[in-house]
Amino acid sequence: MVAQSLGIYWRGCGRFWLPDESGSDSILADCLVSEGAMGREGLFDDLAEQAAPERPRGAPRLLEARRDQVALRAVDLDGLIAADDAVRDVWGFVEGLDLGELYDRIAAREGEPGHPAIDPKILVSLWLYATVRGVGSGRAVAELCTRDIAFQWLCGGVGVTYRTLNEFRVAHGAALDRLLTQSVAALMAEGLVSLDRLALDGLRVRASAGAASFRRRRRIEACHAEAARLVRRLRRELEDDAAAGERRRRAAQARAAAERLARLAAARRRLGALENERRRRERTHREQSKKRGAPRVSTTDPEARVMKMPDGGFRPAYNGQVVSDPESQIILAVDVDTSGSDHGWLAPMLRQVRRRCGAAPKQLLADGGFSRAPDIEWAARPENGATAVFLAPTRSKHKTDPYAPRRRDGPGIAAWRARMASPQGQAIYKRRALAECVNADLRHRGLTRLTVRGKAKVRTILTWFALAHNLLRALSLRRAAAPA
Repeated sequence: MVAQSLGIYWRGCGRFWLPDESGSDSILADCLVSEGAMGREGLFDDLAEQAAPERPRGAPRLLEARRDQVALRAVDLDGLIAADDAVRDVWGFVEGLDLGELYDRIAAREGEPGHPAIDPKILVSLWLYATVRGVGSGRAVAELCTRDIAFQWLCGGVGVTYRTLNEFRVAHGAALDRLLTQSVAALMAEGLVSLDRLALDGLRVRASAGAASFRRRRRIEACHAEAARLVRRLRRELEDDAAAGERRRRAAQARAAAERLARLAAARRRLGALENERRRRERTHREQSKKRGAPRVSTTDPEARVMKMPDGGFRPAYNGQVVSDPESQIILAVDVDTSGSDHGWLAPMLRQVRRRCGAAPKQLLADGGFSRAPDIEWAARPENGATAVFLAPTRSKHKTDPYAPRRRDGPGIAAWRARMASPQGQAIYKRRALAECVNADLRHRGLTRLTVRGKAKVRTILTWFALAHNLLRALSLRRAAAPA
């Protein structure tokens, strides 16, 4: 019993240590028995069985996401962009452009003081890629440059601000026009664009002006006088105030007042031009002119004009003109008009095509809004390219046959009537519907409402959209031609 109750058993060696009665020495008993034998002899049969204590079950141990923890990682921006990502196509397109004019304007030079300027290739590619993505705000692009991998890849570690982006977007209209000419020439050299048949169409875009900003002569004069008084008062206060913080605040107010005064002065000039136009129109359309009220001009964007939009409503807008190849849907020329009619734009757009491409198109498709006899006659002359114009005739109030020859018709008008009356001419004219796809794509990219003011800036924005549209169309055409 002593061995069974007090003995200590080493399973590894099969031995017991048994204390003697005096407690001074130990008696080593070599049992040399196996565990099976120990169990059979019932060594621990007298020990009472004890149940294990029940412990409450704790919460599960998990590896949770810690997204607010700052981590230092060795990353490669180039490795985060897929090889077939569209942003690489944009960068490759920009690298192939001649941006020497933009580099010549940079004031910071080697060996001279001054902060280095941002590479124009970065700014051009940022705006092209933003246009492809449908982003038209400088603030939105600047924010994307901090959290979007594609925009960060374009920046390559260079920081940009929304002010820099906005200023660059509208400051190089002439340079962008030449870049569009370069891209069109390159596409023609590849055989992706043909001058056999082009299409001309109008595109009305909502202006950055509210309907309530249109005012007549009396109200504009009052606003101009009030703005002039405010500018003079702020300038006097700025000269008398010595506090630096207050001086900066008042300087900002003075700039804002001066800008408003400049817009009102432009509105006065624009109003004078509209009044002269109204007087000229009264000579031939007296009754129609009397039904209209006095001319009104927007004090927000004086060059904007209320036009009838595609949905039937009337809103401040600009009328864009787009010449494209209906088959490849490549844009060859763009311009902007501030009138609500397309009359008179056929000849200017043909001149622009000849300037960009070096030749006039053989055929030009346009809708009835461009129907103007002098333009058709001008386009048919050999010295102007001998372009055959296809456009629907306007219906007269006398309900006469528009295709019947007239006594005063010139050779160009007579040929146009004969073309449009023939089944072949009408079949060709149906191809004009393909040009509507170009307008739909531009609107899909965000060309629905402008964020800039003034005809020159609007033309620059339209050129950005044309460059981005041509880039995507060229990629699509090259992929389609690759298997062949």
